[in-house]
Amino acid sequence: MRLFDELKMSLEEAVDIKQGGKSPARVTHYDIADVRAIREQLNISQGEMAKALGTSIDTIKSWEAKRRNPTGLAAKVLATIQANPAFFYELAAH
Repeated sequence: MRLFDELKMSLEEAVDIKQGGKSPARVTHYDIADVRAIREQLNISQGEMAKALGTSIDTIKSWEAKRRNPTGLAAKVLATIQANPAFFYELAAH
């Protein structure tokens, strides 16, 4: 099967799922990290967390206020830090 045909089938399937005609084969859910709790557990400032994660203090504030949720790589890194707080210090050192 050509790449174009595979992409076309995939998009048609996505539209069918979106319209309720088909159920997705799998759905992945991630728990939303409690950024304030993680930061308090580490006993660090918003600025220290922002610097280690390569983001802005405003982003950290938005996550803590629940105006925005960490997604993608940030969500995975926060989950890793929550499970293994020592990872934060390794991340901050680089």
